[in-house]
Amino acid sequence: MDHEYVVLGGINRARVGKYLTHTASVVSGVLVWLLLGLFNIAHAMGIGVNLPPVVLSLVGAGTVYAVLYFIFRKWIWRLPLITRWLKVANLAGTWYCDGTPFQRPDTQATPWKGTLTITQDWDRFRVHLKTAQSASNSIVAALTTDTIEGFVLLYSYRNEPKPGEDELSAHRGFARLVFDKELQTAEGDYFNGDGRHSSGTMNLRRM
Repeated sequence: MDHEYVVLGGINRARVGKYLTHTASVVSGVLVWLLLGLFNIAHAMGIGVNLPPVVLSLVGAGTVYAVLYFIFRKWIWRLPLITRWLKVANLAGTWYCDGTPFQRPDTQATPWKGTLTITQDWDRFRVHLKTAQSASNSIVAALTTDTIEGFVLLYSYRNEPKPGEDELSAHRGFARLVFDKELQTAEGDYFNGDGRHSSGTMNLRRM
């Protein structure tokens, strides 16, 4: 259920792709050169070794790019120096969440607590919020780097009540969270509609 997310204010993903393409070309050229060198050495020593074209294709730029992109997507982008260069916050992890609804005359909403889990790599994202009565998953998300506020997460979600829960109905909503520079706490607002009209504040702290 992970989905793509938009990065605003950070390094353009196409630019990162160009860097990886150039790196893959260089790495592929070095690997081919080493293979041919080893083949020539073996041939000079009288060792009968064949170098099928398929071996060279395995170290081609396309294959090297796929490997580099996988490594970058899963691990490299999380390195502190890289995240500062990319201007993308690594929000992955589990967070305690305290929700405080805004009081309205037509509702009897009460404060609630939950566990918010964020999964994230370079191009996939998901926000999962679990409370005593329901669970929600993000549908779309955007991560913004603001020079004044810091890192701002915007996401839309769908909430599903637990089986047998009569007080709630399935609904969609939107949340905006502002994370501190150390990425240990966050605060923001949520707005529900399409089945449950309520809104309030959310406060997060990393587990």
